[in-house]
Amino acid sequence: MPGQWSNLEKAGNFPSLSLPPPMPDDVIMHHMDGRKIHFRKFEREAPTVAVVLKDKTLVELVYDPFDKRTSFAVSKDGRWRIEQSVMSKGGERLVPYRADNNLIKHNVVLFPSEPEDYSTTAELLADIRDYIHRYVALSEHFETLVAHYALFTWVHDRFNELPYLRLKGEFGTGKTRFLITVGSICRTPIFASGASSVSPLFHLLDRFGGTLLLDEADFRFSDAAADIAKILNNGNVKGFPVLRSESKDGKEFNPRAFQVFGPKLVAMRGHFDDTALESRFLTETSGGQPLRRDVPINLPEEQKWEALRLRNKLLAFRFRNYFRFDGAAPFLDPGFEARLNQILSPLAAVIDDTDARDALATFAKDAHDALQAERDGSLEAQVLTVIRLLSETASVIGIPIKKVTALYNRTYGKEFGCTATPKWMGGIIRKRLNLKTHKSHGIFVVGPAEQAKLTLLYERYGVTDEDVDVLANTPGALTGELHLERSQAGDFRDMGDIPTLPTIQ
Repeated sequence: MPGQWSNLEKAGNFPSLSLPPPMPDDVIMHHMDGRKIHFRKFEREAPTVAVVLKDKTLVELVYDPFDKRTSFAVSKDGRWRIEQSVMSKGGERLVPYRADNNLIKHNVVLFPSEPEDYSTTAELLADIRDYIHRYVALSEHFETLVAHYALFTWVHDRFNELPYLRLKGEFGTGKTRFLITVGSICRTPIFASGASSVSPLFHLLDRFGGTLLLDEADFRFSDAAADIAKILNNGNVKGFPVLRSESKDGKEFNPRAFQVFGPKLVAMRGHFDDTALESRFLTETSGGQPLRRDVPINLPEEQKWEALRLRNKLLAFRFRNYFRFDGAAPFLDPGFEARLNQILSPLAAVIDDTDARDALATFAKDAHDALQAERDGSLEAQVLTVIRLLSETASVIGIPIKKVTALYNRTYGKEFGCTATPKWMGGIIRKRLNLKTHKSHGIFVVGPAEQAKLTLLYERYGVTDEDVDVLANTPGALTGELHLERSQAGDFRDMGDIPTLPTIQ
């Protein structure tokens, strides 16, 4: 057994036993009757999919679908060879997973068969685009991004962050076709259906790495949805494994870390409620254009062999270019959200074509605008607009929470048909906006010390002077105890001492 000690004793009781002579590294033990017993440690075999050795040797599992055999493609200094095993510096013998592995045998995980040379990266990208165009109907911009994303998956482990790719739409609009076609040319694609149990995905990603292909990701059950959210939330930044407790021999539960970092291709009908998670996706809505007549209704058998040949070329691309990428490209645009720049810059690093970079910038701008629009209409933005209006008339003690509540109820609160309380409003200000409140003269206020935070929040949530003007001119908003007037200086001044509002509870 790997990692065990074998007894190499050649005792007199077994004269016919033929054993190898003792080796210098053998452990020699003396038996109580005077006999010498030699123990030799077997080499420990470690099933491996891919590894980058310290001497910059790249090792990748390859699978020959004709001979049903797995082996390693090993690349060093621009040359590659096929090996059955590789010795690591730590004394482990790295071996490929067996060809009769259930996941390999049933094409749950796909591999190249051997590196195949190509002329230039531009030619390779042209082949990828032709392949995608032949089987999937996508917009021109998205098709360009998809081709580069497939290329990116083969060097994604050179970066610390990455985006996800998603096609969203109703059934019958080509989402599954998209996953099969594009996923088949990504690095180590793992085909996982949305109807499958989620638990094996942690093991698959931890063991094989590669690209997760998730179909029908609209999980209806809370446990499955929570697990998928963990994979997607932790999987786009390196170094954030998911911790799960597993039973050992059905007795003891031990925490285990699962590495889930890697590219993801997702197909779903709706969207995720988490705005931060939504910002990780490059998304196109399917069904926006009619199905082209030249796209086959059913995938032909040739598609599998075309995909295999492209995987072979993409493996050669990895061997040629892996150490060329030392990090992400500069920010796409300083005006974009920091998260968008963070996750899209690695993809931009592999894009040399001007049209492709323009396409990525277009998608980034659309994502930025969508995120900003959602924030502009959010509860947080409404509360900040109220605070900004009241801040221009605030006394030295700060902005009373009761005044914020009263003005909110007169304006935005009408949309919900219910009345906010100061306690609820204080919770929103503290927990969602992360602003500190304190008690002054018997009332809770947002103090002047929070002004620096407020300035950043106004910018983040798009609260502008125009929004404040609209709020100030809302009929019935600034009457009675909240009566304000615009001064020539352009700000708001109290008409008098504004009392607290004992009627607002």
